[in-house]
Amino acid sequence: MARDSNATKARLLDAAFSEFAAYGIAGARVDRIAETAQANKRLIYVYYGNKEQLFDAVLQRALETGSEVVPFDAGDLPGYAGAVFDHLVERPELMRLVLWKQLERPGSTGPEAESYAGKIEAVRLAQEAGRIDAGIAPVDVLTLVIGLSQAWFGAVGGPAAGTGGAGWAAGRLTGHRAAVVESVRRITTPPAA
Repeated sequence: MARDSNATKARLLDAAFSEFAAYGIAGARVDRIAETAQANKRLIYVYYGNKEQLFDAVLQRALETGSEVVPFDAGDLPGYAGAVFDHLVERPELMRLVLWKQLERPGSTGPEAESYAGKIEAVRLAQEAGRIDAGIAPVDVLTLVIGLSQAWFGAVGGPAAGTGGAGWAAGRLTGHRAAVVESVRRITTPPAA
């Protein structure tokens, strides 16, 4: 029976995502990743190189998936912020992965920088067209939108942590999302003439 290298690569990336989200780069173990993926540990090195390169591949995949699931729309930043919030509710471990990345490997990769540059330019163009308040620099608008979208997931002891790690409080999820969307609306709406 022929082996499916694409399926093995996908299993390795899935297992590595969970491992890195739980333990970070330094704490992640290649043996656990291989065991979880039901793959030979040697294949990690064959397909991805070292552990840091595997982390880069996991992060790149997460960014690409996020861009597909939540396409950026400078014309509707409140809607975009709400969609990012929803995506993180469905995949809270994604925020943990991002936090580990910021702790262990600050700075942006080439693809991350390109993604942000494109979004910043889209915000700038929307500001020029009068669809977004031009009183805040485009880079700051984007940073605030992303920061507000992620705020509930990174706040120490915040709602995403819940009591005893139980997660979101019943009935509050809608209110948290509405606060994100309304805050972004207020920040980005051009002032009345």
